[in-house]
Parts: sequence; structure tokens; C-alpha cells
Amino acid sequence: MNTTLPPVRPITLNDIREARERIASTIVRTPLVRLELGPEYPEVWLKLENLQPINAYKLRGAANAVAMLPETERARGVWTISAGNAGQGVAYAARKAGVPCTVVAIETAPAAKIERMRALGAKLIPVAYHVAWKALSDRAFPGAEGTFIHPFDDHNFIAGHATMGLEILEDAPETKMVIASIGGGGLITGVGSAIKALRPKIKIFGVEPETAAPMALSLAEGRPQCFKDWKASFVDGAGGQSVFPRMWDRMQPLIDDSLVVTLQETREAMRIMADKARVISEGAGAMPLAAALTGQAGPGPIVCIVSGGNIDLQKFCELIDL
Repeated sequence: MNTTLPPVRPITLNDIREARERIASTIVRTPLVRLELGPEYPEVWLKLENLQPINAYKLRGAANAVAMLPETERARGVWTISAGNAGQGVAYAARKAGVPCTVVAIETAPAAKIERMRALGAKLIPVAYHVAWKALSDRAFPGAEGTFIHPFDDHNFIAGHATMGLEILEDAPETKMVIASIGGGGLITGVGSAIKALRPKIKIFGVEPETAAPMALSLAEGRPQCFKDWKASFVDGAGGQSVFPRMWDRMQPLIDDSLVVTLQETREAMRIMADKARVISEGAGAMPLAAALTGQAGPGPIVCIVSGGNIDLQKFCELIDL
């Protein structure tokens, strides 16, 4: 069932500042730390969103979206679609608000994410990835009841993510570039909205895995594209099958470019963060560092958003055993 949606509109500084106040008691102001790599490498700073209560940035958007629901919509309960991090964010925010939550969950999501969503009280409906991606477009799924909270194409969700941009500028005013992984596009739209409003000369780069890079393709073609050779990988939190037209309208004015990294480069970035900074990152959280280390983003200072750390520890160890 497709619904008539309001037109896409820019995320304003007023939206972002109000969201910051609204979610302050729920989220953590995460640290920005220098990654010491040596003079031959770019100057890299890590925005550690893996330290949020759900170990992922999605709590920012979810907390803002749930808080802004009218009481009549909260009473119906909420539901979302997720590979794990958005589901955890909505479940966490819903539990805090005393609202029932259902997640249409991608069945191949890491066990750590599935277990965490269930522990937060969410009812789970497992589905295949392509089924979930279609439901994201339809905004409907049989058996999922209540108010739908889209995990990326939602103005209030994105405004919550944008609060991260304010923190980056306050903590690292000399930043030249910010790199964020792209899945649906909500993270980069939010952060880009805040940063471009205040410091438009700072470059905003996206990054996608080689197995799923529709935004890089869309930028090359000048319009939203499907990625025909999409393949599942351990990078479950980024890399979609396509760029939704509405998300293209949101992202395209804000993004300077979108880079593509290999799975091997991503694994190496995961290993480097664990070795040098004792940071456990999932694949999507490591891709910005992987992109920075290719040299394509310049010498820096570069802020790499470590979007999450929800990965099974055994799988993490296997991936960094290079």
C-alpha cells in the first residue's frame, strides 16, 4: 500500500537544534578521537557512534521520530524495517516511551543485532533482504501494525541524525571533510544538512561497498539508479539495492561525492581501528576509514563516522584475521 507522502524539504538548523534538545536525555554525545597513524597517512578523526546505548547512530533519529509522534499514533504502537540498527533504535525509543514496537527484520542480520532487538522488547518478523527493500518502498507489510517509522526516508529521523553534525563542528572546527557510509541515505543527509548549513566549504563524501554502490552509480548517471550486481556481504548496515528517488532528492544537493571501497579495504580498516584505537566496528562503521586511507579524500583533517559496532564478536575476529 503506497501512501501520499509530503514533499521532501530541507532539514533546517532549527529542526536540528530542536531535535538536539529533544533527544539529549536519550543519546550520548559521542567522542571524536584522533586516530594516530603516522605522518604518511591522512589526519583522521573518528566519530564514535558505536558508543551509543544501542552501539549505533540510529538511536539519534529514532529517539527524535518517536518523541515527535502525536499521542494518538503512539497509542497504536510503532513498526519499522531494519537490518538491525534502526530496529534497535526504534525499539529502544519505543520502550522508553512505553510504546509497543514491531520490526520487519532482515533474516540475515547478525545474531547480535537480532538478539538486541528482541531484548529491547521488539516483536520481530524475519524476511529476506529483497522483501524488506520492497517494503521500504511500499511502507507497508502484512502483519506489521501501528505507525510506520521509516528508517531513513523520514524528516524527523534525519533531523535526529543531524545533531551529530553540530557535535563534529564544535569538537573539530578545522575539519575539511566528513565521510559517512550510505545505506538508505539518512545518516549522510542529516550530517550533511547540519554541516553545509554552518560550514558549506566542508566536503561531504559518502562511501559504499563494491558489492552494493547505487549512490556512486547514481551520481555518475545524474539520477537515481538500481545496482544490478548487488550482493550481500558482511557490510550489512550500508549499501542498498537502489537509491530511492526521494532520498536522491535529499542527498544530491548535500553530497560532494560517493566513494567505493572493497571488502578487503573495509576489513583492513576494521583491523586498524581495533589495533590502534581499540574500537570494535561493524563493516558499515569501518568503510569511512577505508575510504580515507585510499587517499581520495585528501590529507585531512577528515572525520570518519564510525556508525556502529554491532557485529558478532566471532565474526569480527574472523574478519580482522588478515
